[in-house]
Amino acid sequence: MSVIGSVHSVESFGTLDGPGLRYVVFLQGCSLRCRYCHNPDTWNLNGGNLSDSEDLVQEILGYRNFIAKGGVTISGGEPLKQPQFALALLKRLKQEGLHTALDTAGSVPLELSKPVLDAADLILLDIKSLDDKLCFSLTGMGNANTLSTLAYCQSIGKKVWLRHVLVPGWTLDEQRLEELAAFLTAFSCIEQIELLPYHRMGQYKWEQLKLHYSFKDVPEPTAKQLRMARSVFEAQGLKVLMTNLGEEKENKVG
Repeated sequence: MSVIGSVHSVESFGTLDGPGLRYVVFLQGCSLRCRYCHNPDTWNLNGGNLSDSEDLVQEILGYRNFIAKGGVTISGGEPLKQPQFALALLKRLKQEGLHTALDTAGSVPLELSKPVLDAADLILLDIKSLDDKLCFSLTGMGNANTLSTLAYCQSIGKKVWLRHVLVPGWTLDEQRLEELAAFLTAFSCIEQIELLPYHRMGQYKWEQLKLHYSFKDVPEPTAKQLRMARSVFEAQGLKVLMTNLGEEKENKVG
């Protein structure tokens, strides 16, 4: 059955949102207000373009030959803000034999998100901070729903790629990173840790929307800081993928 949803944009040949070459659908709407968000234009649930889920699936299938060894990623915004639409897309794409990933911050309560998490082949889960107070300061919300999402993925054996943004003076702190790395070792569902260096490439969108960008004076991470962050997770035996300046550099420990 078709479901109507709001789509912000699509990327037909994505390489940074899951394994292989992927078609990425960015859904509209997000409850978080991350200080470093590079897509604040996705926040408003009433924005974007209305789309019929079946029509969108048919559009995606036009790229099947290109994404056959990759798949489709449902991203946002926060795709779990539109759970019925996301679920309709995931189910149809699975019927077509395509690999699916859900890119989420897990900020939606499990009673709404479980069916969507169940339907996806892979969850790209963004943990803003293990410290609830710091998470609230960064995003306007605590981390309870995110951690519940990770625990649920562990309980059902759902594959997870864990994402974490490295912000100097905030999350890019050796002690905080050590605490996060140690915490994550308990989750066998996590296949890799993706460390994302903070950048200001979306600042102009804030200005266009007449929003105050409070991180304008926050520097981007240095190479030394990024090496430190990576080594913290590798020391715990975790597989690390770090994206820096558009280049992916992968290293597997063990």
